[in-house]
Amino acid sequence: MELESIYTRIEYERRFLVKPNSGWEKSVKSYSKLFEDIYLSNTRLRLRVLTDSDSDRRIIKLTKKAVSESPYFRTISRILLSQDEYNVLSRLDGKHIVKVRHYCDYRSRVFSIDVFQGELHGLILSEVESDGIDDLMSVEAPAFAAIEVTEDPFFDGENLSTVSPNDLQAKLEKIS
Repeated sequence: MELESIYTRIEYERRFLVKPNSGWEKSVKSYSKLFEDIYLSNTRLRLRVLTDSDSDRRIIKLTKKAVSESPYFRTISRILLSQDEYNVLSRLDGKHIVKVRHYCDYRSRVFSIDVFQGELHGLILSEVESDGIDDLMSVEAPAFAAIEVTEDPFFDGENLSTVSPNDLQAKLEKIS
């Protein structure tokens, strides 16, 4: 199977910190995805494997997020990869992040809830995307999305891949 799906688009997104005891679990669908990311060292590239919870279907992709003047939008480019291509690229030096993404419908919007594993255990973030900046800024977040962290670079995936458990705990205590 030839994978020709390459695309570039502008991603409009807001991120929120979710408190673990906020009851977010009651709002999510039974479907989830496992995200296994490698942020390749000295690049803006992310190698990602997504596995669907209901079918075990896997998607492998290489992504690059461009630097942006705003934390609310950036250009993102994606290339779908074969398993063989993944095997070659996954040998490169990089930092790993594993998370389970759940989904919640709230006020006609889909919010994702990312529950981080491993070194980032205890971190739960929610994201919402939109088709444009004006629409994005009008989003009302659910109650479990307690603190907006879109403008805090600490919570960008690339940075999170370098964060120690102690640094994460200190940050969470500071903003909670």
